[in-house]
Amino acid sequence: MRRSPKVSDATGTTPVVKVAQGLGKVSAAEWDRCANPGSPNQAGGDETHNPFVSHAFLSALEESNSVGGRTGWSPIHLLVEGSDGTLDAAAPCYLKSHSMGEYVFDGGWADAYERAGGQYYPKLQVSVPFTPVTGPRLLVRDGADDGARDVLLGGLRALRDQIGASSTHLTFLTEGESEDLAGRDLLVRTDKQFHWVDDGFGDFEGFLAALASRKRKAIRRERRDALLNGITIHRLTGRDITEADWDAFFAFYIDTGSRKWGRPYLNRRFFSLIGERMADRILLVIAKRDGRPIAGAINLIGDVALYGRNWGCIEDHPFLHFEVCYYQAIDFALERGLKRVEAGAQGEHKLARGYRPVTTYSAHDIADPGLRRAVADYLTRERAYVAAAQEEYAEAMPFRKGEVE
Repeated sequence: MRRSPKVSDATGTTPVVKVAQGLGKVSAAEWDRCANPGSPNQAGGDETHNPFVSHAFLSALEESNSVGGRTGWSPIHLLVEGSDGTLDAAAPCYLKSHSMGEYVFDGGWADAYERAGGQYYPKLQVSVPFTPVTGPRLLVRDGADDGARDVLLGGLRALRDQIGASSTHLTFLTEGESEDLAGRDLLVRTDKQFHWVDDGFGDFEGFLAALASRKRKAIRRERRDALLNGITIHRLTGRDITEADWDAFFAFYIDTGSRKWGRPYLNRRFFSLIGERMADRILLVIAKRDGRPIAGAINLIGDVALYGRNWGCIEDHPFLHFEVCYYQAIDFALERGLKRVEAGAQGEHKLARGYRPVTTYSAHDIADPGLRRAVADYLTRERAYVAAAQEEYAEAMPFRKGEVE
């Protein structure tokens, strides 16, 4: 752990700004008081516990070597200690030598800048690795010294300049955090995802009743057909998840990852570590045929939302992906009283299954004025495109007219 340049806050005091090259020496309790203070975060979100920014999740990435080493994701977390030595704020930050595993694509920016003679890498990435899930990125504990968020952002800019990074990217921000950073001269980028939102449905049948008749019949048929051929569905949480279950799920994950992008990001040890540390925050959905696991999906459980992450299978069956990833998630959310299901990146096919278009946000702090101007111009046009697309998606939602705004 080392200190970065000092940054004074608005009160004139000088907080201590440190860089931690890993969470091993950072108190889990202090980090989590910033990441998940138990009330809606100060960045404008409604979630009171986002499992992805927890010490347990991020440290599991490090201890399993899913980040660090030659992965191109080098932990370089920023910490702000207040006048009494307490951790007031933190940012999960990584020094990046590429743009993979981020789900906010800036490869075109890198190519253009390097063709013009610049050096885009290294860059700083404030995010949860391999995780396209909205959440706070500038983590500030309740009761922190005034100006802690300003100091954290100032520390990121000082760190960027100190190490010669081209830029800092804060991805999958809450809307409130993106608005705050736009007011601090960062460039805001938008994109889209599809989330299921509980509109007071009560149960799955209540959800279906809100859909247009044709869509309702299609979902019932998909759920029925997914369970043909002797397939059964099993939902596991907490102590019910065994190492054998993780073995099965990892086989699914490897198969899908290898076919989609060549090298899956997460290794087997990572899943054991989160199983040890945060099993009560995990929902593992396993499909079996004649008692043999053939497919599965992992979800993480917040206080407000269920977050779908990885899916995989070793046998292909019609509609099984929809059942395991989408319909089981909706069932679970309704049973737990969760407000929404966030089903990850991309996937327009989710729209027909009751998932709604939502806007996602990122913010970008670019050092070179020329590159900044070019990116700012591009983002103006891209935001307009995303907004127009969202309007079209909203028109295509499968709900009966008048049932859902």
